[in-house]
Amino acid sequence: MPTGVAVFAAADFAIRRFAEKAHNITHWSEFYRGGHFPALEAPDLLIGDIREFFAALAD
Repeated sequence: MPTGVAVFAAADFAIRRFAEKAHNITHWSEFYRGGHFPALEAPDLLIGDIREFFAALAD
């Protein structure tokens, strides 16, 4: 199953190597603003990234 990951400023960017072991990562994004609650802290980045992930699946 395709999986998208968005990593925001407060998260650990080193998580990728662990995520790739257990999931089929097809979309990876890293943002330098936002944090633990990106829907509240950076909704523009979050919704843009969600749209980009699903648009790629529709192609």
